Amino acid sequence: MRRINGTALVIAALVATLGALAFPIWSYADRSGTGQADLNAGSVATPWGPLSATDRDFLVKVRLAGLWEIPAGQQAMERAPTRAVRAAGDHLVVGHTDLDARVRSVAGRLGVELPNQPSPQQQGWLRELTAARGKDYENKFANLLRDSHGKVFALVAQVRHTTRNTLVRELATDANQTVLDHITMLENTGDVDFDAIANEAAGTATASPTGPPPPGGAPPPLPSPAGPSGSPVLTSRPSAGSTTDPGRSINTDRPETW
Repeated sequence: MRRINGTALVIAALVATLGALAFPIWSYADRSGTGQADLNAGSVATPWGPLSATDRDFLVKVRLAGLWEIPAGQQAMERAPTRAVRAAGDHLVVGHTDLDARVRSVAGRLGVELPNQPSPQQQGWLRELTAARGKDYENKFANLLRDSHGKVFALVAQVRHTTRNTLVRELATDANQTVLDHITMLENTGDVDFDAIANEAAGTATASPTGPPPPGGAPPPLPSPAGPSGSPVLTSRPSAGSTTDPGRSINTDRPETW
C-alpha cells in the first residue's frame, strides 16, 4: 500500500510540474489573440471605416496638445528674450490652432467627445513655465515641449500606420507634419537637452538595440550611392530641406479644414 501511495504521489507531482510548465506556454499562446480581440471589441463602425479605441485616444491627445501648447506658445511669444524661442512659440500657436480646428471637425463627424481643459499634468507644465524666468524659462520651454512632442510623435506614427478610418488617417497625416515642424523649431532654439531625452528613453526601453558595431580604428569604406537605374523622368522633389539651414522648418502647407 505504501509503494502504491508513493507511486501515486510521484505521478501527481509530475503532473503538477508539467501543468506548471505548460501554463505559461498556454497563457502566452492565448495572448496572441488578445490584441485582435481588443481591437474588435474597442472598434465601432462609421461611414469612414472602423474607429478603434486607439483612434479615439489619438483624437483626445491631439485636442489636449492644443489646449496647453497654444497658451504655452503665446506666452513664449510675449516673454521669451530670444528670437528662436519666440519663433518656436509662433509655430506652436499657428500649428495647434489649425490642428484643433481639424480635430474638432473630425471628432464631431465621428461622435467622439473631446475635453475642454488640459490634463492635470499639462496644467502643471503651464504653471512651471509661468513661474520660470530668464534662461530657466527658455530651458523649461524648450525641453518640456520637445519631450512632449517627441512622445506624441510615436503615437501619430502608430495611428497613421494602423488606422482603418479615413478621417483619422488624414488627421494623423496633418499631425505628423505639424509635430515634426514643432520639434524642429524647438531644436532650433539650441536649448534642448538631448542627453536627458536619450537617457529617459533608455530607461523605458525593453529591447536591446541592434546594428553595426561602434566605430573604431580605420574609417569604413564608403557605401555606393543608391539611385534609380537608367535615366527615368522624375517630377517630384525631396520633402526634406537642407540640413545646413539653422532656421529650417517643415513645410506644413495643407488644404483648408473640411
